[in-house]
Amino acid sequence: MPERHRRIAGLLLAIVAIGATVYWFWPHATTVESAAVQSALSGGDTAGFQRALAPRPFDFPTDHGPHPDFRTEWWYVTGNLSDAGGRRFGYQLTLFRIGLAPAPPPEDSAWRTNQIYMAHFALTDVTGQKHHAFERFSRGAIGLAGAQAVPFRVWLEDWSLSGAENDAFPMRLQARQAGIALDLTLITAKTIVLQGDHGLSQKSAEPGNASYYYSYTRLPTQGTVSLGESAFQVNGASWLDREWSTSALGPEQSGWDWFALQLDDGRDIMFYRLRRKDGGIDPHSKGALVAADGRARVLGRDEVELRPLGEWRSPASGDRYPAGWRLRLPAERLELTVTPKLADQELRLTVRYWEGAVSVEGRSGDRPIGGQGYLEMTRYETPISP
Repeated sequence: MPERHRRIAGLLLAIVAIGATVYWFWPHATTVESAAVQSALSGGDTAGFQRALAPRPFDFPTDHGPHPDFRTEWWYVTGNLSDAGGRRFGYQLTLFRIGLAPAPPPEDSAWRTNQIYMAHFALTDVTGQKHHAFERFSRGAIGLAGAQAVPFRVWLEDWSLSGAENDAFPMRLQARQAGIALDLTLITAKTIVLQGDHGLSQKSAEPGNASYYYSYTRLPTQGTVSLGESAFQVNGASWLDREWSTSALGPEQSGWDWFALQLDDGRDIMFYRLRRKDGGIDPHSKGALVAADGRARVLGRDEVELRPLGEWRSPASGDRYPAGWRLRLPAERLELTVTPKLADQELRLTVRYWEGAVSVEGRSGDRPIGGQGYLEMTRYETPISP
């Protein structure tokens, strides 16, 4: 989920399975009709998969790797980068694992698998005012896609995250398609954040509608961004979200808005606002405030005030999204305006949603403050109102 993706993002088993079928068995197909994220996350057969029911101890490096007893999981990396000349970029690389069935398949063929992988790769060329987004599907067989904890590696063909022998960091991120490429190294600057209740992130009232969720909220990053024949040596900061679950939005929930913000004073804010079909905000909305020294505390729904600023309508899909946000944490005397670095950062893929780089400015008490980050929004079914 927003958890991002929430981080997330629309992984309905049926849609992913359809997409994978098209990719593998219908070679002349060029597009799959896009689906809304909230539709993709409703329903589905969860029988036989484990559920996230209670807090659990985390075990690293094992938990950096896959959890095939759960139906879905993702490794979600976003970041803001720039080169010495001031050229600015935002990026996203997300790898999803989806269990088609809880039991391993018969071992009568190396091609047979009960695991499907999907990945999204996006680059926002802020200076060039262009957003690029790509997607891939593959089966978790014969080395085409997979995940492992030791040594850490998650991959779909040549899109990958890889780490050290006994840790995920330093992490190397690589992706290339249509003349656009990333080759980045991420290191840790803060300790791991266990989101929600010691890593249990409850999404709705139904038991098991939850995920195990942790984040690295500030990862110094350097490497190369390539656009055609041009290569840019970049530095910046990334954010990693990790979730696994066997869950969906409740029937009363319609979508979410997810914020991952890195402030110039060293603080980080994660917050996801779950929207209800009746126009209300779900009480399971929550987040975390991470201090400059890495200490984190949970942010409840009532601690964060969010107000959409204007409306942006996709020229391609017709979907509507807020054009910006006012975010307030009264207890922290924080008042922030969150503005997309590029209005059109909609991912028009099998699962359709808006995700992109944002700038932050405002005040912390009596002092001005800035920052940057990433924002994810699913389609709004009703008119946007303050």
